[in-house]
Amino acid sequence: MNMQVSRNSVITLDYHVTDPDGDVVDEGREPLVYLHGGYEDIFLKIEEALQGKTVGESVKVKLQPDEAFGDYDAEMVQVESRKDFPKELEVGMQFEGGPEEGEEDELVIYRVTEIADDKVVLDGNHPLAGMALIFTCTVTAIRPASVEELEHGHVHTGDDDEETCH
Repeated sequence: MNMQVSRNSVITLDYHVTDPDGDVVDEGREPLVYLHGGYEDIFLKIEEALQGKTVGESVKVKLQPDEAFGDYDAEMVQVESRKDFPKELEVGMQFEGGPEEGEEDELVIYRVTEIADDKVVLDGNHPLAGMALIFTCTVTAIRPASVEELEHGHVHTGDDDEETCH
């Protein structure tokens, strides 16, 4: 009897992600291993598409921005003084930012998108925010989750790396 993707199972996927034009956004070099069943380890729409699938089956799911990394939020862009940053600074570097007023304990990763004379532009949006994405994934392994994984709500990778065994 082939195991099916179901709640409280650990799923290993080979995947890749493109934009609607077919340009590769993430070629999925490493397999994706997640705990299935509403643990928010993977986008809900993908989890729903995978439900009941068996090893070897594939799904292709198109996610709108609000189903993936969210809409692009212009308020997440900040301009800061250049002097507040390390001497070695380049576009693409990332910094953790504290919460804005009124937001609870949410650290935001800001990406440097521009460096002008004395100003630095930081963008707290996910690099894929505002983009529709097409996820294509194939189930490569299914196993029951351990009690510990269920308690913690995520996959544990042990030293023996059992998650990647087939």
